[in-house]
Amino acid sequence: MKNKGLTLSMIIETESANYGEGYNNITTLKKLTRGDGNTYTYISRQALRYNIVEQMKCDNTPVEAIGSGEKKVIQFHPDSTIAEYPEIDFFGYMKTKGGDSATTRNAVVRLSNAISLEEFEADTDFLTNMGLAKRIDANNSIAQSEIHKSYYAYTITIDLDKVGVDKDIEISEEEKKKRVKELLKTIEFLYRDIKGRRENLSPIFAIGGVYDRKNPFFENRIQVKSNKLNTSMLKEIINADEDISKNTKVGYIDGKFENNSEVKEELQTMKISEFFDGLIKKVEEEC
Repeated sequence: MKNKGLTLSMIIETESANYGEGYNNITTLKKLTRGDGNTYTYISRQALRYNIVEQMKCDNTPVEAIGSGEKKVIQFHPDSTIAEYPEIDFFGYMKTKGGDSATTRNAVVRLSNAISLEEFEADTDFLTNMGLAKRIDANNSIAQSEIHKSYYAYTITIDLDKVGVDKDIEISEEEKKKRVKELLKTIEFLYRDIKGRRENLSPIFAIGGVYDRKNPFFENRIQVKSNKLNTSMLKEIINADEDISKNTKVGYIDGKFENNSEVKEELQTMKISEFFDGLIKKVEEEC
């Protein structure tokens, strides 16, 4: 593939999609605090990676435990290569073979955390096992679980020229493009199973393309306030450079934001399905 970068920033709408450790009978969401004093929930990049490789059906790279006693570390098997396993082709590896020597491969597909675009207001759900307890006339316990329904934004970047290449190993151009296509289709229809729910992580808004620069141009540039998307900030990035303006496309589910007409007109949007089909076509024909 050519020395180009694919970057894609997306908005998804989901609920309570990544929990932390919790304490006592309280299950807590993963959260962070910004300088504005507000708290935001997030879905970790590790969680997104887990769902992507699972739904791509490439979570079969052999692993082994290295070390002794309780200090064992789980890692990919030293004999596994990118030729057979797309997971380590995309997301990299560190493998050791005795002693302290290690071989590594940096990720060529990078994910950001999916951070909520709306503040967390400390909403809590109270849970009981009354249905089971009633069967034996027993007392039921109460648990608490933080909940947050919000828009989330995250970014994926791909170093296209490094897909399928690892030292003296290189797969065919056809297989490289096939893998990238499968990755993009997985992201288009991504979901997450959590606590008995299946949350839809398919994007309602997506912006990006294939560029000469490998920069995640639109990361941290997506803002939604009062259900209105900030289009002026995105337009400023698009118009900053000819490479960006020429190659950026925008996918959008019509009617989702209050400033629907502005979003469609200012950003020249297309259907989400058309956006992903166009991105795949660009990779197949020009990379």
